[in-house]
Amino acid sequence: MRFGITILPEYRWSEAEPKWRRAEELGFDHAWTYDHLTWHGLQDSPWYGTTQTLTAAALVTSTVKLGTFVTSPNFRHPLTLTREVLALDDISQGRFLCGIGSGGGIDQTILGGDELTARQKVDRLEEFVGLLDTLLTTDGVDHLGEYFETRNARTLPGCVQQPRVPFIMAANGPRSLRLATRYGAGWVTTGLKSADFETWFSSVRDLSHRLDDVLEEGRPFDRYLALDSARYSLSSVDAFEDVVGRAADLGFTDVITHWPRAEGVYAGSEDTLEQIATEVIPRLRG
Repeated sequence: MRFGITILPEYRWSEAEPKWRRAEELGFDHAWTYDHLTWHGLQDSPWYGTTQTLTAAALVTSTVKLGTFVTSPNFRHPLTLTREVLALDDISQGRFLCGIGSGGGIDQTILGGDELTARQKVDRLEEFVGLLDTLLTTDGVDHLGEYFETRNARTLPGCVQQPRVPFIMAANGPRSLRLATRYGAGWVTTGLKSADFETWFSSVRDLSHRLDDVLEEGRPFDRYLALDSARYSLSSVDAFEDVVGRAADLGFTDVITHWPRAEGVYAGSEDTLEQIATEVIPRLRG
């Protein structure tokens, strides 16, 4: 089992930098930040750019992998995203993970336009991730699709990680799960929304079984579970051990929690984080 932590892009860098450094010092395998223009429940909170945050994090760390949680076509174009991915992969010396999903939340309409149907969102995701894959591996790309266009898109010099950076694909439905297995090095899920922990974890179990149904038997494929959708996993040592144990039983290779916030969503204690990172995670790894 590998362990990750998400640090929301809501802090001035003078406050955020020690958190990213500490995440590496505590031995987390990967650290993430949200790739949204804003996020429900925190519209009145400060919010900073994803690429800039991860660039700064790459410069103050050396071993922890860094990722987007998750990038979507809501406000990204594959070509402009390609430039950012190339830069992040280079600056981090091959530590970048590109989390990708179909897009939801306020980002769907904040730039104008109507919200897409579920089918349209998956159509757009398929075009988005397919074009991004091509752009990161091919120089000089012409593409004219329903949602995106490129004309002789030059994408030199290519990724540090070959043949390209890993895609960690968020998916729930049958089509998006098939896309995840086609393009992804791994799958990430938050489960289905529920305030009840047992109901939420039941959805995680069902989604994991759905992935089994579409994944080629025996293929290595990482599975990431975001732990905090129904209950904050760092609320106590027992809560963390319980949900990680359940995830391990389902075959998840990676779990992701959130850095404790002072109040509101993911409110918790940094002392609990320190205890779990220094005492519990090493034991669970063992």
